[in-house]
Amino acid sequence: MKARIIVSALSLPLVTVLSLAGCASSPSQTAGTSASSPISVVASTNVYGSIAQSIGGSAVTVTSIMSDPAQDPHSFEASVQNQLELSKANVVIENGGGYDPFVGTMLASAKNTSATVLDAVALSGLKPDASGDLNEHVWYNFPVMKTVADKLVATLSKIDPTKASTFQANATAFEARLTTLEAQEAALKAKFAGVGASITEPVPVYMLDAIGLVDKTPAAFSKAIEDGTDVSPTVLQETLALYSGHTVKLLAYNEQTSGPQTDAVIAAAKSAGIPVVPVTETLPSGKNYISWMTSNLDAIAHALGA
Repeated sequence: MKARIIVSALSLPLVTVLSLAGCASSPSQTAGTSASSPISVVASTNVYGSIAQSIGGSAVTVTSIMSDPAQDPHSFEASVQNQLELSKANVVIENGGGYDPFVGTMLASAKNTSATVLDAVALSGLKPDASGDLNEHVWYNFPVMKTVADKLVATLSKIDPTKASTFQANATAFEARLTTLEAQEAALKAKFAGVGASITEPVPVYMLDAIGLVDKTPAAFSKAIEDGTDVSPTVLQETLALYSGHTVKLLAYNEQTSGPQTDAVIAAAKSAGIPVVPVTETLPSGKNYISWMTSNLDAIAHALGA
């Protein structure tokens, strides 16, 4: 499945952005020295912002560029303020994989930044499939998030060695909670491996795979929805037939994007009595990463009848 790249457009002309970035102060903390003030972490989304806060605690200040749960991440437009935040960061966390390319674009413009950049997709070690596609929604993959957490500990500890033990302890606690979630996935897999499921976009596919569910959605449907293109009538009918024929046990849909074709699929699932599970790409209000993923797993378990 080919990644649908987020649209990024600076709200002011590039020359203005570069001028403002040039006036921004450089990060005050350097690797190997004790931090005199909290470490500045800028994350492309509040998913990684939440993880950074869990591990860094009071030793970090976290800015999440995409944090509005009502915002469609695919239509996000970066701003001059985002440029300035990135130019001042000590650590930048991006998803990578074509999901948040505005981060690299703005960092390239901010020539004065010395930030350490963590790319989750690059850290994951995941490779594109035979068609060259890679599901970039790696935050639904718990082993990958453990890798990100470990790299974040090393990065923060290099900037402020005096708090290395605190960072490690926080990460150990965070990863223990991920292990609990992995155990829940494994328990569901023991009961439901091979059961059919459907999606509107490949947002939760890593989680569905970990549970052993089989994505029955026509690839042309989810690709069209992710790319923002029209679904052919034939493909739409094939997708709708999943519900009338009770081929799947649930529909997991991205509630941050909508359109007539996704609405038709949701309506068909509900009409057939197929449980509908909403998922998101960024954290809902009032959630941290662990509570959010716990809610997602609980919702899938409930839909499966566990």
